[in-house]
Amino acid sequence: MAAVIENNLGTMVGWTKVKCRIFGRDVVGIKKIKYSDNQEINNEMGAGSKPIGESEGEYKAECTIEFTIEEILKIQSQLPKGTHISSIPAFPITVSYVYEGVIYTDIIKGCRFKGRNFEAKQGDTIITDDQTFKITEISWNV
Repeated sequence: MAAVIENNLGTMVGWTKVKCRIFGRDVVGIKKIKYSDNQEINNEMGAGSKPIGESEGEYKAECTIEFTIEEILKIQSQLPKGTHISSIPAFPITVSYVYEGVIYTDIIKGCRFKGRNFEAKQGDTIITDDQTFKITEISWNV
């Protein structure tokens, strides 16, 4: 009898299933997006050798996106000449992905560009700009 290989997870989520929306439009000039958050949680000690409780500290969230330079220029072109990209007021970034026909959406809130980057060298076929955003929080699967 042949072995049965069970596929429990179905079709996996890949880059082709990810959509990133900024300023009301799907952004296609991105190569990578990474975001995460973390709630500081500590054990609190008292008498004895085991924790007597726990406490919560700061919440921290971060987001980085690798943009093509063309995408950054498209964003920059919407600003008045001479305006720095960091002067754009806080905005949300919406990321959606599909798994087994269900759309999952995360909202990265309070995003602000911190600056611009440009680097090009011989042999480059594409120029990218890695942006690390100031963000306030991430709402997962809204």
